[in-house]
Order: sequence, then C-alpha cells, then structure tokens
Amino acid sequence: MGEADCADALYESTLTALPRLSQGKVRDIYEIDAGHLLIVTSDRLSAFDVVLPDPIPGKGEVLTALSNFWFGRTGHIVRNHLADLRLEDIIPDAAQRSQVATRATIARRLRPLPIEAVVRGYLIGSGWKDYRSNAKLCGIPLPAGLELAAQLPEPLFTPATKAEVGAHDENISFDRAASLVGTELAERVRELSIALYLFGAAHARERGIIIADTKFEFGLDDADELYLIDEVMTCDSSRFWDAQEYRPGTSPPSFDKQFVRDYLETLDWNKTPPGPRLPPDVIARTTEKYRLALRRLTGPARQS
Repeated sequence: MGEADCADALYESTLTALPRLSQGKVRDIYEIDAGHLLIVTSDRLSAFDVVLPDPIPGKGEVLTALSNFWFGRTGHIVRNHLADLRLEDIIPDAAQRSQVATRATIARRLRPLPIEAVVRGYLIGSGWKDYRSNAKLCGIPLPAGLELAAQLPEPLFTPATKAEVGAHDENISFDRAASLVGTELAERVRELSIALYLFGAAHARERGIIIADTKFEFGLDDADELYLIDEVMTCDSSRFWDAQEYRPGTSPPSFDKQFVRDYLETLDWNKTPPGPRLPPDVIARTTEKYRLALRRLTGPARQS
C-alpha cells in the first residue's frame, strides 16, 4: 500500500461545526440537535474488541455505503434511523463537509437497546468453540456431529451485551436479554433480527456470498417504537464467505475483517490494548476485501 492510500485514510474526524458527543470503536458521534445525530464512520478497525492503531483506507466509506444499501431495502421489515436532512444544511463549510461526505450518516436520535442482536446461520467463531465444548451454541442445544462452518438447521438468535471500548462483548442467553429489555421487546428483536438475516442472506447468496453470521442493533424513540440503527450487514458486523469456496469442515475465505483476525491470531498478543500494528500487505488486502464485498453485494445477481 502506498503513502497516498495511507494519507487518504480517516482515523479520526475533526469536525468543528458540531459538538462531538462520543467516539466508539469505529464511529465518531456528533450532535446536530435534540432529535438528530451525525454519525461519521472512520477507517478505524477493531478486532477482538480492541481498536487497532492502523486504519484501513476507505473502510468507513464501504461500511456507510453497505449500510445505506441495506437500510434502503429493509424498510418493509423494520423502520430505521435514517433522517431526511441534508448534510449541506448541517455542515455549511465545504472543506469540513468533504472530510466526511462519503462516510456521514444523519440519524434520528434514539435510545439504543443495551444488547447486540446476533444471528448465526453457520457454526464458526465463538459459536464453534462453544459447540465443541458442550454441543451447544450460546446455551442452545445443537445436533451432534456438526463440522466447522456447518450450516445450522435454522438461523439462531444469540444476543450479546455491548462492551465499552477496550472491553469484550459477552454472549448472553435469551432470558438474560429479556431481563435487560423486557420479554416482549426481546421477542420482537429476535423476530426482526432473524427476518433481516434471512432477507440479507438470500440476497447475498444470489451474488455468490454467504452471510455466515451478523449483528444488528436497535433503538427506541420517545414513543417506544423500535428502529434498526448503527450499521447493517457490513464487513465489520458480519462474516461474508465466498459461496464457491465454501466447504464444511474448513474456515472459508472471507470478505470481512476475519482476515485481520486470522493474522492477529499468529501473533504473541493477549488481545488487550494496545493493539499491534498491521503490515502494509494486510492493510491493502483488507481494503480489497471490503471493496469487493461492496461491489458484489450491491451488484446484480449472478447466473446460476
């Protein structure tokens, strides 16, 4: 990767037109007014819940474009946080606006639920480790004899707690999720999450991509109406596999940050901050994978 690519990366936004409320692992959050937020998706990358020191150039643009793509196609399932406001009216200064134009989301200000809505369609990652130890996935019994990366009999909703920056997310039972948000709301989140996953997985499969698992987030407005928020079926929140190279029993090549995780697993690192530096070739290949996922998922269906 050349110096120009590094220079084009946005590790942290520096807007002065709006007050910054918070900085997450990837996103910088600014206040527009009492009812709206400006969310800037940076090129920061987190792995094992640790923000790495090196950005992935263009990553924030890919995540924003992918999320907007899915937001625009899932309104029949659930409303989302996108607001009908113009960036030009919020950031009049052209120079500042150009810094974030392709990675900014103008969103309704909602109350995020304190859980992450994870849906797993295949047995991989922490789910595989869980299954090998007790034949269960997050407490849900599974058939015996499943292989690594096997497709599950049906997609499973496996919620998790939201971790602070530098901390690790924790898988929790449905009952624990219900105790945090209420049973009725937890059931609604489970229903919507599986519906979103099935819709996205079908769309992706027509384009040669398997969505092995993904994570959704939801928020409530003042009337306690539920909204899809944050990001949707992106390379950061999902595992994307090439359908042509998928073989049960092996960990398939991915179009997401699993490539970085696999590299980090080769290091003598305890998965706590500070994160290690990434070699230029790992950064460049990760950028290529993110951009390829965007092209494939937003492009036409492939011939069967």
